[in-house]
Amino acid sequence: MTGQAQVLNEAVRKATTTRQVFVSSSALAFLPDSVRAVGDRAPMIVADQNTMTAAGCDALAVLEQAGLPAIAPVILEAAPRVKPHAALARDIAEAIKGQGTIPVAVGSGVINDLTKYAAELAGVPYICVATAASMDGYAASGAALLDDGFKRTLDCAPPVGIVADLDVIARAPARMAGWGYGDLAGKIVAGVDWKLADLLGEESIKPEPFALVQDNVRGWLSQPGAIGRADPAALGDLVNGLLVSGFAMQAHGNSRPASGAEHLISHVWEMERLTYQGEPAAHGACVGIGTVAILALYEWFLAQDIDENVIMQARGVVSSPETIEAEIEAAFSDQHIADSARTEMSVKLERGPSRAKRLATLAADWPALREELRRYCISPDEMEAWLRAAGAAAHPGDLGVPLTQLAKEYRRARLIRRRFTILDLLEDLGWLDKGIAALMADGGFWGRRSKGQGIAISTP
Repeated sequence: MTGQAQVLNEAVRKATTTRQVFVSSSALAFLPDSVRAVGDRAPMIVADQNTMTAAGCDALAVLEQAGLPAIAPVILEAAPRVKPHAALARDIAEAIKGQGTIPVAVGSGVINDLTKYAAELAGVPYICVATAASMDGYAASGAALLDDGFKRTLDCAPPVGIVADLDVIARAPARMAGWGYGDLAGKIVAGVDWKLADLLGEESIKPEPFALVQDNVRGWLSQPGAIGRADPAALGDLVNGLLVSGFAMQAHGNSRPASGAEHLISHVWEMERLTYQGEPAAHGACVGIGTVAILALYEWFLAQDIDENVIMQARGVVSSPETIEAEIEAAFSDQHIADSARTEMSVKLERGPSRAKRLATLAADWPALREELRRYCISPDEMEAWLRAAGAAAHPGDLGVPLTQLAKEYRRARLIRRRFTILDLLEDLGWLDKGIAALMADGGFWGRRSKGQGIAISTP
């Protein structure tokens, strides 16, 4: 057994809900075992046309041969891809309740999240058949869906069983592994953001889920070239890393172990339905770019000196409710997004009294804090190179986003979630705009890249 497989097995052993995980060549053969473990409900596959072809038809055949004939599948149809709308999940939930079935999600991100939430609404467990190494949500609790136009993580239980057939995953379009690599790369920022929140007294680290990701993420990311070549062993390790990240979220109860400021940039683009070459931008592509963007900001921040003079100046820079309201109004034309941002920022305003304590801790312990944060960072140049080698998006131009827009996203991303990240600390210091300007200036990280907008990353 490889070290990565051992990590996965240990994560499954500690999982709160998921009881069976099969990751291997020909793993579809174990699907009947997962169905039988749930009870006597008939299985019902939920898929789209592509995933039905990739694995759904084979899954039906395997179930039939095992004496577990399935209810007619729910095949979701949308062009070019199924959208992650909570209303669609509610419709699927009605089908589950009406047929009295156990749902089997056959697909990756959107299919899995829709089925996960539908199962929660129907009050039944569900099983997941992974079709691509494209994201980390297979084993995670919660579903990232658009509800009233806003991207929310809706509470719901993870699958009781996961089947990841590496033969199926190897046949997925190569760009999907690039998306998975981008999603996995985001764990670097997730770790340093959580460490920052912990050091400043905002959110304590839960050691087991933190270590599950941070002790292994560099190993998961260490073969970008092999991922780009679709090497089977490297794809297997990528799947393991994505699943373990999901189990870390399952253990913690939310996405903190695997999601930081890089995901906030991704969520802004996804909520506003960013498209590239006529197709919706893939989540992992957005996260990969967001990862480089936030690591560049960390690199700038950790190069600064912080002393009592800096803190004294920062004490006079406080965002009032009126200032935040004006910022939200200017940032979002969609009123659903704006209203949700108001809710999230109201929670941050409630943490206002702790701002002085955060700044005092920063000033008193800066040299030690800086070195601790550096332990969890990777340089943005190195991350950019890794993403490129894996065939993943790394520059906003890879999704047709100009650098002038990325400059705005750093600030807009801070508004959409209550989670404390580097964006909030820089706002505490009055440095967020200063840091963004430094990155965009001639000689800054993005300024050095302003003449080339990167490679084109296609979407299906």
